[in-house]
Amino acid sequence: MEPETRALLEAWRGRLGRELDAAIGFWARHSHDPEHGGFFSCLGRDGAVYDDVKYVWLQGRQVWVYARLYRTVPRFRRPDLLEAARAGGEFLLRCARLGPGSPKAAFALSRDGRPTKVQRSIFSECFCALGLDELGRATGEPRYRREARALLEAVARWVREDPTELGRPLLAGATPHEPLAEPMMLLCLAEQLGDGAGGPLAELEGWCARRLLCHLQRDGSAVLENVSPDGKELPGCLGRQQNPGHAIEAGWFLLRFAQRQGDAALAAQAIEGFMVRPFQAGWDPEHGGLFAFQDADGLCPTQLEWNMKLWWPHAEAMVAFLMAYAHSREPALLRLFDQVAAYAFQRFRDPEHGEWFGYLAQDGKVALTIKGGPFKGCFHVPRALHLCEELLDKLLREP
Repeated sequence: MEPETRALLEAWRGRLGRELDAAIGFWARHSHDPEHGGFFSCLGRDGAVYDDVKYVWLQGRQVWVYARLYRTVPRFRRPDLLEAARAGGEFLLRCARLGPGSPKAAFALSRDGRPTKVQRSIFSECFCALGLDELGRATGEPRYRREARALLEAVARWVREDPTELGRPLLAGATPHEPLAEPMMLLCLAEQLGDGAGGPLAELEGWCARRLLCHLQRDGSAVLENVSPDGKELPGCLGRQQNPGHAIEAGWFLLRFAQRQGDAALAAQAIEGFMVRPFQAGWDPEHGGLFAFQDADGLCPTQLEWNMKLWWPHAEAMVAFLMAYAHSREPALLRLFDQVAAYAFQRFRDPEHGEWFGYLAQDGKVALTIKGGPFKGCFHVPRALHLCEELLDKLLREP
């Protein structure tokens, strides 16, 4: 390894480790509910709770973060972290499902766990499963992993066979379509609940990878957020919609799958098609940062927040490009990691209170000072910091 490269990796290893400690400290100080269990996610800049609604997908995400750090990172092997994860898991087991025997979970709960909102999507169930499986691994208690597997089976059935349990009305004029997030999330879950290549979830992983590749359209030049059920481009705004963050996140999921399969061609396609090209097209040449949404034909996107800079695409890009560099040792990929990490640390990081701001205007100024809400919780930032720290540790062990 060249001395300059080692110096860069060592510098980022120190910064990322300190930032992970600060992020976990923020959530540990401010988000725990000792009375009812679970976590508050609606936190202001200083961690003050501004709403006590509990969002199920964010509960599952925080359980995953705590349990994964406890299980895999020696400095986080703390009883208080595991007990907080367990309290969150028990809150989900007790309150997330809409009724006994129902696989459908609420989207939002009151502080004491009563359902207040349901979404016709798979993501509450997915993140419940993600968190409970990791909790089962951290505690050694099989009941958490059994519940996670039941949720995964329900989600896979809804996506692949019969979506009626989601409660979506089948309207005559609606355009049938597959959002990229569905096979992407299923691939993430199959990896989490599986036990390596060739395991019982291998068929599901392969299906997810094939479906993700259907979103790589226009001769590999564009990742489209929505495609037809048979994998074709759709007309109109729905078909032209692009989400650079989702494309890049799907890219590193695909790269990990390709590594497990020993598929060098798929790994190259994941890096170039899902990471590099969406990043280059999505990076704001004037102000820096990734746009939230784009239109594949260069038309004005219809999403009101299209030109904002959101925390999670930058967190995902950090993971993606460092993982891609570790896989290929291509210096250009390390430069992209350095580019996006430098932007994120300059713009999103809050050195005074810890954690990151989530929502910036196009020029990079903070638009919302909240640290959490219905969509941002204890997940993307600590997950990215943890995974990057893990990758850097492996790279720096090499001569």
